[in-house]
Amino acid sequence: MSTGSGADSAPAPNSHDDTVSDDATATSPGPAPAVAAGPAATPRKGTFSSLRIRNYRLFATGQMVSNTGTWMQRIAQDWLVLSLTGSSTAVGITTALQFLPMLLFGLYGGVIADRFAKRKLLLFTQSAMGVTGLALAALTLSGQVQVWHVYLVAFVLGLVTVLDNPARQAFVSEMVGQDELRNAVSLNSANFQSARLIGPAVAGVLITAFGSGWAFLLNGLSFIAPLTGLLMMRTAELHKVDRVPRSKGQLREGLRYVSGRPDLIWPIVLVGFIGTFGFNFPIWLTAFVHHVYHQGAGTYSLFNGLMAAGSLIGALLAARRASSRLRLVVGAAMLFGVLEIAAALAPSFWIFAMLLVLIGTVGLTINVTANSSIQMATDPAMRGRVMSLFMMVFVGGTPLGAPLVGWITDTFGPRIGFMAGGAVSLAAAVLIGLILARVGGLRLKIDLRRGRRHLAFVPRDPATEPSGERDLTPAA
Repeated sequence: MSTGSGADSAPAPNSHDDTVSDDATATSPGPAPAVAAGPAATPRKGTFSSLRIRNYRLFATGQMVSNTGTWMQRIAQDWLVLSLTGSSTAVGITTALQFLPMLLFGLYGGVIADRFAKRKLLLFTQSAMGVTGLALAALTLSGQVQVWHVYLVAFVLGLVTVLDNPARQAFVSEMVGQDELRNAVSLNSANFQSARLIGPAVAGVLITAFGSGWAFLLNGLSFIAPLTGLLMMRTAELHKVDRVPRSKGQLREGLRYVSGRPDLIWPIVLVGFIGTFGFNFPIWLTAFVHHVYHQGAGTYSLFNGLMAAGSLIGALLAARRASSRLRLVVGAAMLFGVLEIAAALAPSFWIFAMLLVLIGTVGLTINVTANSSIQMATDPAMRGRVMSLFMMVFVGGTPLGAPLVGWITDTFGPRIGFMAGGAVSLAAAVLIGLILARVGGLRLKIDLRRGRRHLAFVPRDPATEPSGERDLTPAA
């Protein structure tokens, strides 16, 4: 969840008028323009620097509790559907229904987030999410649950998420301001992944001992924590962001803004491909547990916990970085695809398990780096719409990818399904990396001599830039 002072009311340093990404310095062909000397490197801050802010501490504490409940419900929901149907495709359909509203209505959620007070929106959305958990708990504990009930609850949860996601993403800058934004985005991910370590473990115990219903009940009750945190915030300490008045064409305005910014559009396209085809872990992990290793819910929780441990490492490393580089997003996406292919071919249980840790680290690096670089490069008045587009392509592609990946997994086996997701992620990363280099007038230089930088992007025409090297980094 997230809110914003005077720093946020001015255009962001990377607003469209005065900043061009080093990755994508031109939208038309031709020599790369010379790059002016930038400001001194941003000093490295403490890993937990944004937690000094009271409102953000309240937010983070509430989110830690509700995120733990959310992960409990995710594990219980996937396992319940697999138990009711025995089908990976059914798990994929459940995932697809939960994210279908984001695909259909995600951009409108961003428009609403820019128009209204985000704290009030979050009070509504967090309450509604708690109700969905309690409803599924009542159905399951009463013994009346059927798979269509799970489908319906997943779809309703997705509708609420359409508002919750952009409001929560944009609210961060209102709580911490521009200076701490990158750190707070990284800590949000660390928070989520820490809960991912606890939630699946608790869910595994509850499912094995008592059934899925108790996990749903605890998730519903967990939303009391973020609601309490929101109500306790000091609204006078939030950074002021002028709300966008209602007018025609706001959705088209947001799309035009993004389409004219290569440093925004191409990272969004990349995370769209990876989110659609590379992040279908509920399908793959349930299939590996059930059909490859012939284990139960405890092993499924273990696999999720290992991925969470890797993701937590990735989030904490991201919190220490002083900048968010687009070349890091592209490189991590390539490595992510390679690791998924390697995991699909893993010859033993423990090699597969250890690769999940690495996949978690690299996957989180992609998400946090893309998220923070896009937020830092966006005008605050556009942030809700831009972040809704980011979330729409990242999770909204799941309704398209999950059923397809589920069908491949059911038809050709878990290993082929996992390998297919990794191959698409790798191909997308390579293609978009080449596009960013071309748009920026760059080429890859390889120098294997000792003491030299072995890989670097340099201008196609070295005369345009005496230094001979440039970073794939958005100015922030």
